[in-house]
Parts: sequence; structure tokens; C-alpha cells
Amino acid sequence: MDPQTMIELEAAAFRTLREHLMEKRTDVQNIDMMNLTGFCRNCLSRWVQEAANERGIEMSKEEARELFYGMPYDEWKAQSQTEASPEKQVAFEKAFAENVGKKE
Repeated sequence: MDPQTMIELEAAAFRTLREHLMEKRTDVQNIDMMNLTGFCRNCLSRWVQEAANERGIEMSKEEARELFYGMPYDEWKAQSQTEASPEKQVAFEKAFAENVGKKE
């Protein structure tokens, strides 16, 4: 397979993942994703930001989140995010430290 085709396939898979998380599974909370998988929607938006910045494209965390979520992050949180239990919050702190390393 040529490199351009591989890039296109990977991009299509990423778009499908984003659509799945943003349109089909809004019930899945970021905290649950982080606790189970070590990444969440915010990580995906951060990875977009990092890729842009590595290519000399200035993109803030807020801009990356709005691009990924399709709306301001605070708006998405108000629509889709529920309150996490204390147990989930403790598990999140551990998962975040292990997978991201520093607190956002």
C-alpha cells in the first residue's frame, strides 16, 4: 500500500471514531473512557492540537477542543457530561497520571 493511501485510510478511521463518539455514543462519559482505555475525547483533541503545532499551525487547547467537539467545550459539557462519582474521580486521577502525565 502506498503511503498516501495509508494516510487516507487512517484519516477515515479517525473521522469514523470521532463521529461514533460525538454522535452515536454521547452517553459514554470521558471519565469512563479515560478510566478504561487511558484516553478520552479531550486526549483526541489534544493529539490534533499537538499534530497541528508540530506542523507549525498555531492551535490552542480550546481551538482543538472546539474543532473536535464541533462546538465550544463548555457547551458540549453542559449537554452531555454527567457528574462523576468520587470513586470515578479517584480512578481518573490515576489513569490521567499514568497516561497523560500532568494535570490539564
